[in-house]
Formats: sequence, structure tokens, C-alpha cells
Amino acid sequence: MKKFFALIALLLALAAPIPSYAADEAPAQPAGEEKLLRWGGDSEGGFPYMFPSPSDPDKLIGFEVDIVEALAKEMGRKPVYVNNAWDNLIPGLERDLYDIAINGLEVTPEHEAEVNFSIPYYKTYLQLAVRKDDSSIEGLQDLKGKIAGTLKESYAQMVLEEVGDVEIRTYIVEANTYEDLANGRLEAALFDQPIALYSAGFNPEIKFVGPPIGEIIYAIAMRKGDKELLREVNQAIVALRDSGKLREIYDKWNLWTPVMATTFNDYDPPKYEPVYYNEWAEAHRPELTLQKRLERYWDAMPLFAHGALVTMEVSIVAMVIAISLGLALAVTRVFAPKWLAMLAAGYVEIVRGTPVLIQLFFIFYGLPSIGIKFSPFWAGAIGLGLNYAAYEAEIYRTGLFAIPRTQWESALALGMTRWQAMREVILPQAVRVVIPPITNDFISLLKDSSLVSIITMVDLTKVYGQVSATYYDYFGPGILVAVIYLVLGLPFVRFARYTEKRLSAMEKEGRQGHSENIYRNSTRYI
Repeated sequence: MKKFFALIALLLALAAPIPSYAADEAPAQPAGEEKLLRWGGDSEGGFPYMFPSPSDPDKLIGFEVDIVEALAKEMGRKPVYVNNAWDNLIPGLERDLYDIAINGLEVTPEHEAEVNFSIPYYKTYLQLAVRKDDSSIEGLQDLKGKIAGTLKESYAQMVLEEVGDVEIRTYIVEANTYEDLANGRLEAALFDQPIALYSAGFNPEIKFVGPPIGEIIYAIAMRKGDKELLREVNQAIVALRDSGKLREIYDKWNLWTPVMATTFNDYDPPKYEPVYYNEWAEAHRPELTLQKRLERYWDAMPLFAHGALVTMEVSIVAMVIAISLGLALAVTRVFAPKWLAMLAAGYVEIVRGTPVLIQLFFIFYGLPSIGIKFSPFWAGAIGLGLNYAAYEAEIYRTGLFAIPRTQWESALALGMTRWQAMREVILPQAVRVVIPPITNDFISLLKDSSLVSIITMVDLTKVYGQVSATYYDYFGPGILVAVIYLVLGLPFVRFARYTEKRLSAMEKEGRQGHSENIYRNSTRYI
């Protein structure tokens, strides 16, 4: 038993040096130092807004990355990037994870009710795409009775809803939509023109149909109370527009359109070569040798290694919480007064009956509304730990019931108190019984830790999404990530098998050894 708690203490000590904020959460503004511009975006599949560079996956590129860097320079601030899921960017502002949010955020009445927007920095339209061999769809009205995909909670989704009689499938990663379209799972895809250009413009199986649809306005989102920051950002956007810096960025990314010419009142031909667009196009040519693919995977290995480290850290800390709290809950249910046991039972049933994803959202985005804030790392570790504690409690409770009642009676007969009997006799045996299922639970938790990517943490699963979306390659990186998860969990699988063999050997020794152990432990209390 002492060894068990020593192991818990060691794991806690190993987890202690982890900083109070995740690697992707920007620190608060240090007093007296250079001003920061903390900005939030989603790097997963954000072509051409922001995404890992195909030539250097460690580097974030995109036309909005260029805009933020120019904006920060104009404002005399240092840009600090914070990764968050696209549909959580506005909640992240209220969570104070960053100062501004920029990632193709559309100015809609729903968004304007929650945040302040800067003046527009880009205007565009929706583009409809279908498979190359499909001639039945030429416009929006032809989508009736068909299946169409688009970005979750976007203007395009509202447009499809207004058409009516369309089966709408929403996505978080744009590239996945066009993959499903090419594979026949969808009949059409409706996205902003920049997304369509970069995600499907080079796919020989997809074509664009119909005229431009609607008008989309992109602006930078800020909290309602940040009036001074809003004024500062607006001034910087005007300065970048008047100096021609914004036009330069749009030309280099091949995003200067007639809509933008009208918006900026600038009808001159392109002033800069679309160098970034050409580089991206070259990196996504269909012809790709095996050697080139392997080189890409090798270049992405540092990202996978960092993601694996984050996954292990959050899993270990979560399991320490789960084991400690689960043991307390099990003991409470078995030995505490009835009213306290009922509370423990209620906790177990509530936690097991609600999805862990909802629990993570509640801890990270809900609790700050009552003044309780956790960093992404601790929100993920605590959320997973509290969830798995309910399952560990049931495992421990089963282990306690597996100990014969005669063990209790013998310990009490030898003069032990109930607490002494539980600590010296019952719990050590129960812990040995439950070690294999607890080890199996850790392996499950290791895989469930992928859910922390929804609260701004870049774990192994998040890295997989980023790398796969960057290269439109879900096969190779998927195998690589599966192997990494297998390698991470394999030592614990071996440990579980070892403990099972040890327990089987102990059972063969018979009950005599247990009785002798009770007698030796009890001599201190007679």
C-alpha cells in the first residue's frame, strides 16, 4: 500500500513543473514590458487564412497571419498566437485567452451581439462546388433534395438553410468537406471563395458552378469592453490599407478580386506576383513520390513529438486525479454514513451519465462565468480526471467487495479499529485486485485525451489534424499517429499483463498467507 501511494506522489511530482498555461495559451501582459497582441485563430485546415507551412510544419503561414503581423507592427505590439477551434474563437475572447480573434470571422448579427468587430479587412462571396461529372447542379436552387456540406456555424450554413429541403452536413475542417465531396459522400460544397480556391481549385475531381453568392465581410473580433483596443485596431487597418500593405498581401496570396477592387476603390492590375499562392500550388501538385511523402512525415516529426508529450502529460495528471478521487469515492460509498454515501453515488451516476466533451466545455468555458478559471492544461487534466474518477470508484468498490468478510472479522477480532483494519488489511488487498483494470483505464484515458484539443491544447490528435489538412493526406499521418499512440500505451499494456500474472501466482498461494499477514499486522495493536 505504501508503494502505491509513493507511486502517486512520484507522478504528482513529475506533473508539478508543468506551467499553469498550455503551450498554445499566451501569457497575460507583463507589466512594464513590450505590449503584446494576443490573437486567436485555428491553424487546422485554415487555407489560406492560417495553416502550417507545407515546407516547414513548425511555421504558421497564411494571409491573415501576414495581416496580424503587419497590424501588430503598426500598433507597436508583439504578436502572440493562441490556437483555438474555429467555433470556439468568440467564447475564447470572453475566456480572455487572447485580445483579438481573426480567422475568416464573418460579421453577422449573431456575432455582433457577442463581440465588437473592427472595420472590414476583406470582403468575398460564397462559391458552390460539385463533382466534375455532375451536371445536375448549376446553382443554389438545384440543391433541393440533395446533400451539401459547409463550415459549421457559418454564413454558408445559413444560406443553405434558407434554400430549404437540403440535407446539410457541417464540418470544422474545410478540407474534409471537399474530400467527402470527391469521395461521393456529398453532392455539393458551399464555402467562402478563398477556401474554395485553395481547397478545391487543384482537385481534378471537383469543379465550381454558378455565380458568386451573397456578400461576406471579414473583420477582427474583440470583447465588448475593449473600446480603446477597437479604436487602435481600426486605425491600424486604415493605415495598412492606405499604405498599400493590405493590397500587397492579397496580391501575393492571389486573393485580389473584383469585390476587393470595389471595396478599396483600387482597380489597378496586380502589383505583386502571387508568390505564396504559387508555392502552395507547387506543394499540392497531385504527383508526389514516396520519398517526398516520407520527407514530409519526417519534417513533421517534431510536431508529433510535442503533441505526444502533451498527451502523456495531461493523461498522467488526469489519471493521478482519477485514482485519488476514485479511491475516496469508493471508500465513502462503502464505509461512510448513508447520506454521504448517497452523495458519492450521485456524483458517480451524474458523471458517468454525461459526455466527457460536455464536461470539458463546462469546466473551460462555463466556470469562468462564476470566477473559476483554469488554464487549458489543467482544465483538460481536471476534466478527464473527474470523469474517470467515477469509473475508478466503481472499480475500487468492486475490489473492496471482493475481499472476504472474514478478513474484516479476523482483523477486528485481533483488536484493530475499523480504520486500522481498512488501512492495513482491506485496502492493500483491494488495490492489488484492481491494478489490472486501472491500468486498462489509463490506456483508455490516453486515447480520450484527444478531446482536450477542443480547449486550445495542441495534443497528438490536434497535430494529426493540422498536418493532414496541410497536405490533404489523412492516410500516412493517420498510420503514424496510430503507431505513436500504440507506443505510448504499450508499456502500460505490458504492466497490466505482468500484474495479472503476479495476481494469479498470489492466488495459488492460498489463504494461509493472508491470515498470517493479518496476524503480523495486528500484533502492533494488541
